[in-house]
Amino acid sequence: MNNIPDKNTVKNQEEVESINLKELFGKLIEKWPWFLMSIFICLAIAFTYILYTPPTFQINAKLLVNDDEKGGNIAKQAGALMDLGGLMGSKNSVDNEVEILKTRFLMEQVVRQMQLNIIYTKKSNLVSRELYNAPFKFNILKGVDTIKTTLFEVQKISNNRIKISTPNFEKEISLGESFSINGVGVIQVEPNQIGKFDNAEYYVVVKSIDSRVAELMSQLAVNVTNKQVSIIDLGLSYSLPNKGEDILNTLINKYTEANLSDKNAIADSTYKFIKERLNKIASELGDVENKVESFKQQNQLADMSEQGRLLVKNTGEFSTELAKAETQVTVLNDLEKYLKDYEKNKRVFPSSMLPQDLVFSNLMSQYNSLLVERERQLLSVTEESPFIQNIDKQIQGLRSDILTNIQSTKNSYILTRDKLKSQLNTAEGQISGVPQIEKNYLKLARNQQIKQELYIFLMQKAEETAISKTSNISVAKTIDPPKANVKPISPKKSTIYLIGLIIGVLLPMIAIFGQDLLNTSIKTKDQIIGLTQVPVIGEISHNESSDNLIVANHGRSAISEQFRALRTNLSFYLKTKEEKIILLTSSMSGEGKSFTAINLGNILALTGKKVLLMELDLRKPGLSAKLEVANTIGFSNYTINSDVKVHNIIQPLSINKNMFIISSGPLPPNPAETLMNERVPQLIEDLKKQFDYIIMDAPPVGIITDAQLLSTYADVILYLVRQKVTQKDQLKIVEELYRSNKMKNLGIVVNDIINKDYGYGYGYGSYGQQEDDSNFFGKLLNKFKIR
Repeated sequence: MNNIPDKNTVKNQEEVESINLKELFGKLIEKWPWFLMSIFICLAIAFTYILYTPPTFQINAKLLVNDDEKGGNIAKQAGALMDLGGLMGSKNSVDNEVEILKTRFLMEQVVRQMQLNIIYTKKSNLVSRELYNAPFKFNILKGVDTIKTTLFEVQKISNNRIKISTPNFEKEISLGESFSINGVGVIQVEPNQIGKFDNAEYYVVVKSIDSRVAELMSQLAVNVTNKQVSIIDLGLSYSLPNKGEDILNTLINKYTEANLSDKNAIADSTYKFIKERLNKIASELGDVENKVESFKQQNQLADMSEQGRLLVKNTGEFSTELAKAETQVTVLNDLEKYLKDYEKNKRVFPSSMLPQDLVFSNLMSQYNSLLVERERQLLSVTEESPFIQNIDKQIQGLRSDILTNIQSTKNSYILTRDKLKSQLNTAEGQISGVPQIEKNYLKLARNQQIKQELYIFLMQKAEETAISKTSNISVAKTIDPPKANVKPISPKKSTIYLIGLIIGVLLPMIAIFGQDLLNTSIKTKDQIIGLTQVPVIGEISHNESSDNLIVANHGRSAISEQFRALRTNLSFYLKTKEEKIILLTSSMSGEGKSFTAINLGNILALTGKKVLLMELDLRKPGLSAKLEVANTIGFSNYTINSDVKVHNIIQPLSINKNMFIISSGPLPPNPAETLMNERVPQLIEDLKKQFDYIIMDAPPVGIITDAQLLSTYADVILYLVRQKVTQKDQLKIVEELYRSNKMKNLGIVVNDIINKDYGYGYGYGSYGQQEDDSNFFGKLLNKFKIR
């Protein structure tokens, strides 16, 4: 089979597509006032939006984080791999700092310090704008637990008096006076010398801390744009550039203070521990010195013998080393006790007290870092959080390792101490000639020296801790301070106007095409062609007047010419003299069958042919009434009474000497059976001998079957379709009749056509008027052959 379409088919498809496109443009062009009005309204709305929407500025800042993991050398990276924290899955420090800057707790401190939950606005020229420095200041002396968002209107009465109004409160107060508001608390209004207090309208919005924090958090952006560097980009969008810069500055300062407080916590803990030990050692040292002094006074020991000096000299080195060993053992005992104390398990470890050992230093740094991280996380999560529990497990493991190392180191120092004691006792035993008094003195002196060494060691560590605290710096520093952009980021005028223009164009298009989609009635010829194969053989324009005798009274009108075109088209159906019966039907009443029958009969009669109109709608006749003919005797009389002859029911019409009518007569109780009467076929045969054309005005075929009963006599059947009245689904009726061959020679006549809605260049056109195809836009489309 050859599937290639012939040229005529392709040409017809192209014509249909061209007509559809013309129809599309025609609809849009026809409604150009809609577009003009819609564009004007949308642009006016866009202008109003820009006028009343406060501009938003972008404030940016940059922080440099001291991160050894980025930009470090290979040795540092290798060290990080060996670090126990790396094995535990610790995050990059830059990423940690980003998360800290995003915490709600940090923004809450900013809101509380700057009182950002109190917003001041001033109305000028119908536009309200936020003020940074208002001429007055609201202070919440005692707020409720949850502040309810409240709008205050402030009006100046005199230099020292103002009027405060809310939806449920109104009061005149003096500046500095306090008042109470339900849902807010006790408020005091103070004068502010920064701004000028004029007679304009001022408004104050008081919000809860939580809601204001949530607003600012949504406007804050914290990112690391480049993963290869340790720079954090801060961004804040705000309507007031200066206030936005101060908010971002305060946020950075709060972050820096929090960072320093974490570092100072370790130094403070160490310093506190040292002070406690110093107080205890000082007391013990004082007791020993008092014992030495008392011993000398009691024994009148002013000077030692040569043998005693020799003993002191020989045992001096042993005593010094023994004192150092005793100091280390004492410190390690205290540290061990400190770690075993459960209440101090969650406190940072005094790392400066540790022996100079790399293992201890590494473990302590990780231990303190985990404790600080735990405190940070508790700002946003609870003790039951899996993350906190994971940190607790890591802390417990590190404490166990630290205790093991401390005990191992302590055992080593104990062995050294015991060895030194043994050597010292041996040296002392060798000098047996020393008097007992001097030997006792040497013991007191040795104890004094040990306490003194420990005291000096603790004093040294205390000074080192104090110095290290003063040298602490934040992990991040500002390299680009907060600065607002010159131009606002919103609203963007050009974009808003463009959106307004686009919406202004789209709204009428949606309305036009939406109207077509919702319209279920026949509107265009293309719809008829698309729904049925029955050809359209006549197209009648809308009748502006109520005159049903258009052809008789307005013979040169456009509608008369359209009936002439219909008469011409009928000649292709009624090819012989025997084919003369024309049946008119439709889907429902009110589609113009009677109007079409009258004027079609008149146009046929003008050619000198005898035309008979038969009013065969026995249920709701209207033809005789339109022609003002008496309906006392007619078709029903003929079928019921055999005495009534054909000439008795035929009546002449005054509109044309060649026109006659058979009215319906009295309405029968059984119209369908009346049409099936045995006398009807003979009546039709007699009438065909007398008249050249017989036009039957039948009932609607979509409701009853009368028209199908009469179709057996018809040579051509005209199916009336009225624009904007006949439903699209009703064309399925005529299509079914056509496909099933229940009616022969079917043709559609479209009635009551409004040219601009029906389509370009339909039918005969409007004779004597501009044709649709001569329309300027139609010519334009044809010129460019738009498909």
